[in-house]
Amino acid sequence: MQLTRHTDYALRVLIHLAAAPEGRATIPQIADAYGLSRNHLMKVVHGLAQGGFIATQRGRGGGFALARPPEEISIGSVIRHSEPDMKMADCAACAIRPSCGLTGILAQATAAFLAVLDQHSLSDATRDRAGLAAIIAALPGPESSLSDDAPCAPRPD
Repeated sequence: MQLTRHTDYALRVLIHLAAAPEGRATIPQIADAYGLSRNHLMKVVHGLAQGGFIATQRGRGGGFALARPPEEISIGSVIRHSEPDMKMADCAACAIRPSCGLTGILAQATAAFLAVLDQHSLSDATRDRAGLAAIIAALPGPESSLSDDAPCAPRPD
């Protein structure tokens, strides 16, 4: 199973906010730091706000922050919100579907995957906040000249 880029970005935004000392960010800050498309990130941030994961503020001094403490944000709930279609295979149009047992097996595997994610919060993903904050501080800032179509930046190990 592979999560979409949209979900990857959503998780990065939440981790960034949880680990950032100021707890706030803007789209240009995160897009430039991680080499992400500002247009795509805008959609991700909008979705996170609609899901109640972040609170946004428009205008001068605006940006976004976590809407609740990190320990109250389940990784499973973020995944479910960002990945509305968790089908591992497209069984609907399959000719052997009426007699195939794979559909149930894949549904069970997806449920197990989400059950594990439900056991963890954003706080678990950001236990080393000092280390994450140091990495975030070293990422390129808004003064970078990355294009809107820049590919994902490699993740630091």
